[in-house]
Amino acid sequence: MKLLEGKTAIVTGAARGIGKAVALRLAQEGCNIAFTDLAIDDNVQCTEVELMAFGVKAKGYAANAAKFDETIQVVDTIVKEFGRIDVLVNNAGITRDGLLMRMSEEQWDLVITVNLKSAFNFTRAVVPTMMRQRAGSIVNMSSVVGISGNVAQANYSASKAGMIGLAKSVAKELGSRGIRCNAIAPGFIITEMTHQLSDEVRAKWMEAIPLRRGGTPEDVANVALFLASDLSSYVSGQVIPVCGGMNM
Repeated sequence: MKLLEGKTAIVTGAARGIGKAVALRLAQEGCNIAFTDLAIDDNVQCTEVELMAFGVKAKGYAANAAKFDETIQVVDTIVKEFGRIDVLVNNAGITRDGLLMRMSEEQWDLVITVNLKSAFNFTRAVVPTMMRQRAGSIVNMSSVVGISGNVAQANYSASKAGMIGLAKSVAKELGSRGIRCNAIAPGFIITEMTHQLSDEVRAKWMEAIPLRRGGTPEDVANVALFLASDLSSYVSGQVIPVCGGMNM
């Protein structure tokens, strides 16, 4: 028996990177996957095909996670097409790095809206369905910088810290309805985003990591699987760093 046989998950921002790795890992364990991205493009279509290869139902939806009404509509459509929602992974996120003294209001607003408001939007949209089911697991993709902060990432750090506060509040508010909510705090994960950093910056990161390597999207996906499944049925309101020991 697979860990998520017959269950349905929504994964936001899942056409690439960590989100895609999470969607694939859940599908591997029998989970049907509804995933979102800003637009239906080649990445989305390729991800759909890869997911369906595991013998599960999978569909990508175009949705701007930062828009409340759009989120409510897409979740309603997913419930109609999939019948239920057991897992939500709030993964959609962007960076607009810069020193605080030079950071524009637009840089601040964009990151807070896309990263934090989108997590509220999707959580708010799925909760009625999960409450009717009296079960559900919500996973917020935070970051180690949401725990410890980071130079030139005031906006990103604040948004990721907010996702931790949101997870803890949801866990307290909805635990009595059988709904769990946790956060994952990835550290230095090798993705398209980190490839944009210079070799020097990457080397400095590695020195700070006790395991002396960057993580993979699959490292994060394995923890998401744990939190999504009944293996973690008594885990709620927690933050699990996936950082090779960098953040202790």
